[in-house]
Amino acid sequence: MKPGEKGLTRIIHATGYSLQGLKAAWKYEAAFRQEVILLAVLSAATFILPVDKYEQLALIGSLALVIIVELINSAIEAVVDRTGSEWHELSGRAKDIASAAVLVTLILAALIWAVILL
Repeated sequence: MKPGEKGLTRIIHATGYSLQGLKAAWKYEAAFRQEVILLAVLSAATFILPVDKYEQLALIGSLALVIIVELINSAIEAVVDRTGSEWHELSGRAKDIASAAVLVTLILAALIWAVILL
């Protein structure tokens, strides 16, 4: 975005950058692709499961949260990789912590699905 952009112009440009980010994540991140496919399949399944609308929202929302955290993880990894190829303790720690965030979110999603469906 250009400095000083406001209103609809800023929203349009911001949306374009967000779509570029989604395309990049799809192209370069296998985990993101797998999680999007999982989101699509399991979200569709919620329409035939014996759950009410709030439970359906919780099921789909938990999967969407996995996607959100994966995007943040991928962004952190890209920034760390951009700073250099040599190993550094802080770089490794940042990537490990971001990966742990994805793992915690996956566990949360699994728990939500288990509590609602079992």
